[in-house]
Amino acid sequence: MKSFTWIYEHVSAHKAGEDIESLMPVVQPPKVLAGLADDRVLSEMSRRIFRAGLKHSLVDAKWPAFEEAFWGFAPQKIALMSDEQLENMMQNDRIIRHWGKIKAVRTNATMIVNYSEQHGSFAQMIAHWPTEDIVSLWAFLKKEGQQLGGRSAAYFLRQIGKDTFLLTDDVVAALKAQGVIDKAPTAKRDLALVQNAFNAWQQESGRPLAHISRLLSYTVGW
Repeated sequence: MKSFTWIYEHVSAHKAGEDIESLMPVVQPPKVLAGLADDRVLSEMSRRIFRAGLKHSLVDAKWPAFEEAFWGFAPQKIALMSDEQLENMMQNDRIIRHWGKIKAVRTNATMIVNYSEQHGSFAQMIAHWPTEDIVSLWAFLKKEGQQLGGRSAAYFLRQIGKDTFLLTDDVVAALKAQGVIDKAPTAKRDLALVQNAFNAWQQESGRPLAHISRLLSYTVGW
């Protein structure tokens, strides 16, 4: 496995003249992230779910209609929605009428309500989750929520500014090239190997996981 210094110098050599730092994802400080209201967390979580498999611009253009249809994504209200109310959403042609994803909004609202009671807010729980075990937060969201498997949990976290790496095709290819894994990591053991590699790079560099992930993706194809 190459050092972070090698990764950064490799990217710098191939992106000569570009401002590499401007290409880095935004990572919010825990204090800022903890201040997110539960309705904004649910909105971004739902937006990620509806974006999956669709053009982001299409979903984003419809998002004001989603905000209206789902009462501003207030978790306490949505958690109490009846099956009939959810079914009525399928008649709203201003939103994307995907039954599984619509149902997921209520399930995820219930998750947020339950864990907010324990932690003060859902964002506080996310903000204080240790990044050195970020894959366990992915697993938590997949288990406790709905439609948050695959890459969706990580993409949602990235949207709200939680520090996380992403397992994009380029990042997976780079991890293979670095000898960290030999196949796409889906098993718990392989995810642990990936987490350990990112932890080592983070300790060496002091960089957020998100920045290391982005830089690693740029090492592919050269």
